[in-house]
Amino acid sequence: HKTTNNITTSYLGTSKKLSKMHSLSSSLSILLLVNIGSPRGALSFVVSPSLTTLRKISDSKSRLLYKSSTTPPPPLTTVATTPARPKTQTLPKIIQGGMGVRISSWNLAREVSKMGELGVISGTAMDVIFVRELQDGDHGGHFRRALASFPNQAMAQRALDKYFIPGGKAPTKPYRSLPQWTLEPKRQLEEAAILGNYCEVWLAKHNDDDSPTGGLIGMNLLTKVALPTIHSLYGAMLADVDYVIMGAGIPIKIPGILDALAGHHDCSLPIEISGATSDEDNAIAFSPNQFWKGSGTRDLAKKQLRRPSFLPIVSSTTLAQSLLKRSNGSGPTRGIDGFVIEMNTAGGHNAPPRGWHYEPEDQGEPVYGKKDMVDIKSFAKVAKGLPFWFAGSYGRKDKLCDVLNGGGNGVQVGTLFALADESGMESAMKQNILTQLVQQHKLKVFTDPAASPTGFPFKVLELEDDGPPTSSSIKMLSELLELEDDGPITTSSMKTLSDPAVYNARPRVCNLGYLRTPYIQPDGKVGYRCPSEDVKDYVAKGGEKSATVGRKCLCNALCADAGFPQVRHITNPVTGEKDLYVEPTLVTTGDDVNQCAQLIKRNRMDGTWGYSASDVVDYLLSDWKKSQRKAEKGRARVNPNRWGYSSIDVAEYLLDGFEEFERQTKGVPELMLL
Repeated sequence: HKTTNNITTSYLGTSKKLSKMHSLSSSLSILLLVNIGSPRGALSFVVSPSLTTLRKISDSKSRLLYKSSTTPPPPLTTVATTPARPKTQTLPKIIQGGMGVRISSWNLAREVSKMGELGVISGTAMDVIFVRELQDGDHGGHFRRALASFPNQAMAQRALDKYFIPGGKAPTKPYRSLPQWTLEPKRQLEEAAILGNYCEVWLAKHNDDDSPTGGLIGMNLLTKVALPTIHSLYGAMLADVDYVIMGAGIPIKIPGILDALAGHHDCSLPIEISGATSDEDNAIAFSPNQFWKGSGTRDLAKKQLRRPSFLPIVSSTTLAQSLLKRSNGSGPTRGIDGFVIEMNTAGGHNAPPRGWHYEPEDQGEPVYGKKDMVDIKSFAKVAKGLPFWFAGSYGRKDKLCDVLNGGGNGVQVGTLFALADESGMESAMKQNILTQLVQQHKLKVFTDPAASPTGFPFKVLELEDDGPPTSSSIKMLSELLELEDDGPITTSSMKTLSDPAVYNARPRVCNLGYLRTPYIQPDGKVGYRCPSEDVKDYVAKGGEKSATVGRKCLCNALCADAGFPQVRHITNPVTGEKDLYVEPTLVTTGDDVNQCAQLIKRNRMDGTWGYSASDVVDYLLSDWKKSQRKAEKGRARVNPNRWGYSSIDVAEYLLDGFEEFERQTKGVPELMLL
């Protein structure tokens, strides 16, 4: 057993290299069954004169990696699988960024977690994604599989009865909408948020045969999208989420909410309301006991939930220190279990520069200076021994080594994973970006000071124009897409909102409302407004007209990025008739998007470009693993004054170039390589 493990870790390196041992089978006259535990799960393989088979049985499909036989294989008794990553193991070195809306899908998070790192799903707008996925027919039956495990089957069935459409809705038919979030959300909205986040986390933590992966799964939420937060957290905790990661604001009340939800206690989240006096207590409240009582299953509130670890995303040491002093969680660190330090080159929302204030007439990029940077060793001094990960252009193997050597625990990486095969980005849009990178186009990312209704700077990927021309100020479906009678709607042929013509042509409307701001109306009641809605409506609600300049509807655009664009009827100003309009996309990535080019490979079967989440993890860890192997060999020397080398050195030398070849040819059929 010890010899087998030594071979695995020192010579073979990873389980996939076991397939190279198939040549040994011709010299063996016995059947050898080997079981090896690894961070990726249990591995079993058989070597015999007539059959060479390698199976990774932690994969729910028991995917056959290598097979060479003219006769059917004999029955193989598999050994029990080992969890991919027990929660008692060390902290991950890589956190896969939580990119919304649903770019960080359950499939992406699951693949990363199976490799021993932290896979993260995006909980942003999961209520909308949940009902739209069901209306699209729930391809593969994944949501229905997750719903079958939900503790209240009556609640799950209500969602299926209301939203599930076998075979999917017609491509020209609009999605059925949910009510918008308010301080007093409707019951169906609460259930959709809880069910959607439960399903996404549950799927990330389970194989296709419903067995647990054993990997760690986190959930990312935006602090600015406050109204759905408690319900989203509760749904994720019902599915046993391991980490909660939150940025785009100061999540000072989240630790206490996590404490409360773990015991099914009542909790509330204060909501900033424009025009409200300071002594008014405005908050969205949630009572798990009352919620389950309304479902007739009050006993569900009696089972203690596991509290996930909480990692706030910060951009400065000052903010980290403030959270450690002012957060409302329990324990010496007030419910904070670590930090993600995100620099201004990260994708999505960025913290504004120190002293910066947005002016509508200034449409240039915000200027960041030295005060906006954070030093690794300096942060380690204020972290109070808590683990921390750096993000924002840290998707490079040398950067991971820098953080680990500087006292940190690793990196959070988004952009590399956003373009991976398993991400939730609409496939044709992803291929468009990958193709431009392969063609050595240097893509530009613009830090838009006005795009987000939140007022935070927002990264926008400026793609080269490959969309069809338009002859009207209104973008009509017939000009955006070439639809066959039963063809699905895709966003690949659409220009994005980064194109001024597309932005100006979009009829302004706020029909999802995640970034709306509550305000006090003249009658004293709470109203809601968004600077990206119709300008006249926004001004009528007391908003400043200047605040609407350059604002983009991120809610609809980011749903379109994930392949769920809303289709609606609009009036054609030329003909006066109703035409179909499909919401355009707006792609966000980090400044280092061009780094993705080094991982891209061509699929020789269908000609598409891509790379896998495992390719990203292998790349990021490669330099660190090499440094650890060198250190291990240095410690193993009995007499440092004696010259020599070991058989392991020879094996590593011979296999060194093959690892790169193997990464480049991954996914190519064996017969083509032979």
